[in-house]
Amino acid sequence: MAGSETEADPIFLSKDCLRTFSDLSSRDHLTRGLAMDSVASMYENWIKRHHQTPTESAPSSDVHENGDVSQYSRHLTQHLSSLIRLSAQCPFHDVRDRANEILECVKERGVQIPRPVSHGPSSFIPEHEIVPPETDDEQTRQLFVDAFLQNNRLENITSVMGFHPQYLESFLRLQHYLLRLDGPLPQDYRHYIGVMAAARHQCSYLVDLQESEFLMQDGDPDWLKGLDYIPQKLKNLCELNKILAHRPWLITKQHIEQLLRGNDSWSLSELVHAIVLLAHFHSLASFVFGTGINLEIDHECGHTLQPASLSDGANDVEAHHSNNVASSLESSEPGVEMLMHRMKKIQEAADLQEISQEEMKHRFEKVEKQSLELLPGQSACSECLAVSDYAKYRDDPHFHYEDFAKRGEERTIPTFRAQDYSWEDQGFSLVNRLYSDIGQLLDDKFRMAFNLTYYTMGPQKDVDTSMLRAAIWNYIHCMFGIFHDDYDYGEVNQLLDIRLKSFIKTVTCYPERTTRKDYDNFWKEFKHSEKVQVNLMVQEARMQAELLYALRAIMRYMM
Repeated sequence: MAGSETEADPIFLSKDCLRTFSDLSSRDHLTRGLAMDSVASMYENWIKRHHQTPTESAPSSDVHENGDVSQYSRHLTQHLSSLIRLSAQCPFHDVRDRANEILECVKERGVQIPRPVSHGPSSFIPEHEIVPPETDDEQTRQLFVDAFLQNNRLENITSVMGFHPQYLESFLRLQHYLLRLDGPLPQDYRHYIGVMAAARHQCSYLVDLQESEFLMQDGDPDWLKGLDYIPQKLKNLCELNKILAHRPWLITKQHIEQLLRGNDSWSLSELVHAIVLLAHFHSLASFVFGTGINLEIDHECGHTLQPASLSDGANDVEAHHSNNVASSLESSEPGVEMLMHRMKKIQEAADLQEISQEEMKHRFEKVEKQSLELLPGQSACSECLAVSDYAKYRDDPHFHYEDFAKRGEERTIPTFRAQDYSWEDQGFSLVNRLYSDIGQLLDDKFRMAFNLTYYTMGPQKDVDTSMLRAAIWNYIHCMFGIFHDDYDYGEVNQLLDIRLKSFIKTVTCYPERTTRKDYDNFWKEFKHSEKVQVNLMVQEARMQAELLYALRAIMRYMM
C-alpha cells in the first residue's frame, strides 16, 4: 500500500489520533500540561500548512456528494472530535479548560468545528441528571479519574454507571484485570474477542471502542477487515461466541474439547480467559442498549459537520411526550406503594406456610411459560446501524435467542438446577483455579449487583428491597433455564409487572431491539438511578448465567 493511501486510511487515522492524546492519561498536572502544549502546537502547524484562509479549505468545502473527504479534513475532524470529547468529559479540569481554549482558537482561524450528534452520555436519561465528570462526590470523582487513566477517556458507559459508585468500582477493577493486567491471552487477542462478542448484538458502541483499543495494542489492522483475516485459532472461537451470546444452554463438553485439541488449539487457561471476555462483552452490550448509551463523540457516527437544526432538540422532547401519552393509554402499572404492599403480603404469607418442592418447580415452569408471551419489537433503526458492517465479525448472523421452554414442545434440554451446579459452590472455584484471581473479582461484582441497595423505592425511604431484587435476578436466570430450588417463583409474578418483564426480556435476550419507549414505560415512579440499577442486574445475572453453562461444560470435559 502506498504511503499516502496508508496515511488516509481511517484505521491509521484512528490509531494516530488515539496516540496523540494518550499522554493525557497521567495524574501529574505538569505532564498533562506538556501534553496539551503538544496538542496545541500540532493544531497550529496543521492549520498553517493546510488552512491558509477560512474560505480556501474549510472542511465543509471538501465534502462532496459521494461522501469523500480530503485527507486533511478527515484527519483534522477526527482529532477535533476527540478534543471536543475531552472538553466535555475529562475528569481533569485543567484538560477540559485547555481543550476549550484550543477549540476556540481553531474556530477563530476559520476551521469548521464538528458538533456532537447526541447530547450527554445517554439518550434515555437527561444529561443534567447524570453524574458530571467534575462531581463533588470524592469517591465517584476518583473512580472517574481511574477510568480515564485506564482507558484514555471517560466513557459514556462509565458516566452512567456513576449513579452507583460502589458497583462502578468493582466493574472497573474486573475490566482492568481482564483487559490490561497479566493473563493467559495477549493484549490484541483480548480486544479482538471484545469486538467479536459485541458484534453478536450489533453493538457499534463497544465494537468501535474495542477496535480502537486493538489498534492501540499494535493489533494487525488486517484483522479489522473481518473473520476471514484472523488466525484460525481465533476463528475457532466463533461457534462458542455465537452459542454463549444467544443460547448458552447448548454448550457441551464437545465444544470445549474441539477448542482444546488439534491444530490451532487453546490451552485451558486461555479458553477460560476468552470465555470470561465473551460473557463480559455480551452482558455489557445489554447495559449499553438498556440504558441508551450514546456513541462517543469521536466515534465515526458520533459527530457531524452539519449545522444543528431547530428540530434536533424538539424531536427528543416530542418522542418523550409521545411515549408518555402512549403509555397513559395502556393499563396502569403497580405504583411504589402497591409494590411495597405486595412485598409485605408475601412476607406475611411466607411466615405462615411452607411450599413443597413440587409446587416450587410448578411455579418456576409457570413463569417460564408466561415469558413466551413477551415478544420483543423489531430491531431499532438508526443511521449508524444502517451503515455499520457487523457481518464481517459474525458467522451465522441469523442465529439468535430462542426461548428455553418452547411453547407446545417437549423439553429436549433439562432445566439447569442451581443446586447441582452453582456459582458459589462450583463455578467460582473452577474459574479461579484456571484463571488466577478472576473468580474473586467476578464474585465481588456479582454480589455487589445483587446486594446493592439504598433502602429506597422511588420517593419512599427505609425500604427493604431485597425481595424485589431477588425477583429480578431469578427472573433473568429463568429465561436461561436456570432453576433455584430455594426461591419461590410466585413472587416474580406478584412483583414484576408485564412492562418490567418485557423490558428485562428484551435487554437480556435481544438487547439491540431495546427502544426508549421500552425504557420509559416501566417504573414511572422510580428514579433513573433505579432503572440503571435494573440494567446492572440484567448485566450481571446474564453474565453469571453464561459462565455457569460454560464452566459446567468445562467441568464435564475435565472429569
